Amino acid sequence: MGGRPRYLWVADLLRRPILNGELEPGSRLPSRSRLARTYGVSEQVSRHALRLLVSEGLVEARPGSGYYVRTVPQIHRFSRTDRTSGSGVDPLGREDLGTCTEAACGLVARRLGMRDGVRVFRTRCLGTADGAPVALHTAWEPAALTQGTLRTPADADPASSVLQRLGAAGVAVDRVVEEVGVRPLREPESSLLHLAPGLPVLVVERTHYQGRRPVETSDLVGSIDHCRLLYRLSLARHGKV
Repeated sequence: MGGRPRYLWVADLLRRPILNGELEPGSRLPSRSRLARTYGVSEQVSRHALRLLVSEGLVEARPGSGYYVRTVPQIHRFSRTDRTSGSGVDPLGREDLGTCTEAACGLVARRLGMRDGVRVFRTRCLGTADGAPVALHTAWEPAALTQGTLRTPADADPASSVLQRLGAAGVAVDRVVEEVGVRPLREPESSLLHLAPGLPVLVVERTHYQGRRPVETSDLVGSIDHCRLLYRLSLARHGKV
C-alpha cells in the first residue's frame, strides 16, 4: 500500500463488490469492529472507510442498525430540447402549487431586468414520481405583460406552454437561455421536496427572451440522486463528407 492511508485500501475492498453487483442493494455491510478484525486495522480506520463510501453515495448509515449498500434511486431525465418550453417537470407527474403576485427583488429582479419592487407572477409546481416529489419548478413573469388579460399564469390552461401563452398575448419568445449548477437546498424548498436543507441539488435557471428583453425566468430544482439533464444537439453539416 506504500504511503497510502489504510482506510482508502479498506474502502477499495468494499467498493469493488458493490460496484460489480456482488453486494446487492440493501445488503448489510460488516460492522466496524468486524472490518477491523478482518483486515487487521483499527476501528477508526474502518469507520473512515465506511464514511467515505457514504459520502460517495454507495452506502447508507442507518442509526442503531449499521451500514447498508444503498438502493440505486430511479433516475428521471429532463429533456432540454423541448421546443414548447412547458412546465419544466416533464416527464414527471405535475402537482400545481398555484400562482401569486409578489414584488421582485434581488436575483429574480436582475434576471428579469427590472427594479426591485416591480410586481411579478410567481408560479410553482412539483414534479412527482409514484406520488413523491422529485423536482420543484418556480417561474417568475413580469405582471405587466399579461395582467388584465386571460393569458396570465393564473388564468391560462396549465397544459399550455410559456411560448403558447405569451404568444397569444402578443409576446413572441425567440430565445431561451439556461444556466445549470449545483447549490445547497434552501429551507422553503426542502419542505416541499421532503429533503434536508443544505443538501446539494441540481438547479437549472431558464430565462425566456423577446429580443433582448427577458419575459419569464424559472428555476428547476431537483435531487442530484434522481435528476439528470438530457441534451440532444444537432450539428450543422458544412459541405459533403
